[in-house]
Amino acid sequence: MRISLAPPLFLLGLVAGLYALPLHAAPPLPAPYEDLVQIKSRNLDAVYLLPGADFRAYSKVMIDPVQVSFRKDWVKETNRSRGTSGRITDQDAQQIAQAARSGFETIFAAAFKAKGYDVVASPAPDVLRLAPAIANLYINAPLPTAGAGMSRTYTVEAGEATLVLEARDSTTGALLGLAVDRSATRRSSPVTLTTSTSNRADFETLFRRWADICVKGLEQLKTASPVSSTGPEKKR
Repeated sequence: MRISLAPPLFLLGLVAGLYALPLHAAPPLPAPYEDLVQIKSRNLDAVYLLPGADFRAYSKVMIDPVQVSFRKDWVKETNRSRGTSGRITDQDAQQIAQAARSGFETIFAAAFKAKGYDVVASPAPDVLRLAPAIANLYINAPLPTAGAGMSRTYTVEAGEATLVLEARDSTTGALLGLAVDRSATRRSSPVTLTTSTSNRADFETLFRRWADICVKGLEQLKTASPVSSTGPEKKR
């Protein structure tokens, strides 16, 4: 049974609202998600849950292919300050997106497996379906395909991205929760030489942090289930 995911326009609108606000400020939740209630979270910008949702039955997870999108005009802004030899091409952007996609999928699945969850490919009553998206991906100093005369680049951080994660019952498609978090990679000190390897390592550290938060969050939701009409009282 195939469950339809959130429309891309919804994800773009939600992320755009988050990006327009300071870090850790929650955007309003648009229709058709108004039945979810927002709960307090110490680790994510915004977490919403369906009142009455019971997470105790889920011992397995089904993870949809992660969607990856860049911040609007990221390629254009990056190329504006570069010479012709250092420009980012569409092929470069596609390769970066694929690296982010594969890196997140591997890290996300490994985090759930490490906590004893089976990662499965088919719906079942004990399977929670997770639909992750990495939006507004922004890399401060992306490195294009190597070429002669390229300059050395130094940065204090690799960039930032926004995680959007839906949780659904895998058999009915009922939306049980939604999490959104816009975060930057951790700053390096002192300023360091940027390479494709360092960029990937910085973002994988961010992805690993998100994955750990999501796994721990599910564990806490199982303990606090069913969700009350006002959401769990304890901070996640």
